Amino acid sequence: MTTAYTAAVLEKAVAAAIRAPSMHNSQPWRFRLCGGDIEVRVDRHRPLPVAGHGHLGDWAAQIACGAALFNLRLALAAEGVPARVRLCPDRHDPDVVARLEPGGAGPADDVGSGLLAAVPRRHSSRAPFSPEPVPGELRQRLVQAVHAEGAWLELVVGTAAVEAVGELARSANRVLERDPGYRDEIARWTRSGPAPDGVPARTGGPVAEPQDLLPQRPSGGRLGAPGRSVESEPLVAVLGSAADTGTDRTAAGQALQRLLLTATDAGLAASMLSQPIEVPAARERLRTALGRFGVPQMVVRIGYGQPGRPTPRREPAAVIDAPTSPAGV
Repeated sequence: MTTAYTAAVLEKAVAAAIRAPSMHNSQPWRFRLCGGDIEVRVDRHRPLPVAGHGHLGDWAAQIACGAALFNLRLALAAEGVPARVRLCPDRHDPDVVARLEPGGAGPADDVGSGLLAAVPRRHSSRAPFSPEPVPGELRQRLVQAVHAEGAWLELVVGTAAVEAVGELARSANRVLERDPGYRDEIARWTRSGPAPDGVPARTGGPVAEPQDLLPQRPSGGRLGAPGRSVESEPLVAVLGSAADTGTDRTAAGQALQRLLLTATDAGLAASMLSQPIEVPAARERLRTALGRFGVPQMVVRIGYGQPGRPTPRREPAAVIDAPTSPAGV
């Protein structure tokens, strides 16, 4: 039985972990061996001071690190060394969002292998989806995927309900875009040439128009087509957690990634909208509209459409720190 992870296993698993999504493709994660365990850490050198911080603290980084953690779990299970996971294990070091110890139970082979195979194929799709509805069986799979990670998923059903969420998203987007710091932040993470991070201008969403149902982030300033630039009624889902601690956010990030990979494995496309989460009033209105006692953590748009384009990633070696030993060893 494996009692310690090795550098070789870590590097192979991190190659999958870094394919997780993150706000502005900022990739705010680091990984290291610590006494044979693996730590997932927030990268403090990659801050998001406006959209991801502010009243939300480390929300964006914690969600992203949770998504990377889920990929890491899949890869370790596939290597035959599944992990036991402790979230936010060190109250003296809040940068550690998770510690993985050898010897856990891996996901079922059929589920885990399918989701791991979906990791390199999962890309956010900002193109319009077809009018074909997502079947009830697939909707149930998406809900079950999120529940498996201890989070909740509310599927927004009906034209009026989808439009209400759309109005919340548009209102939050207008609030954010009035902030010069927010606009500067998007500009800093938009890439016009080769780069290992950020959002290539060619893959960014178009500038939001008043008639858009769900606004995309306007990386690159691309204009949309005349009229409604996205579909009239996509499947809109709101993912949430029981509370809003660092542990809840990291767990929600794992649930988000399981949701996205389940959608990819089922032939669905998806993209995320966090504007209603980033504006406190919009987040509370969203929670109230859903009738939930928990906390919304992400809005996800799901449907049939063209797969998204891949965005660049840093190499595993660039995000793996030198190994350490636990205190007292």
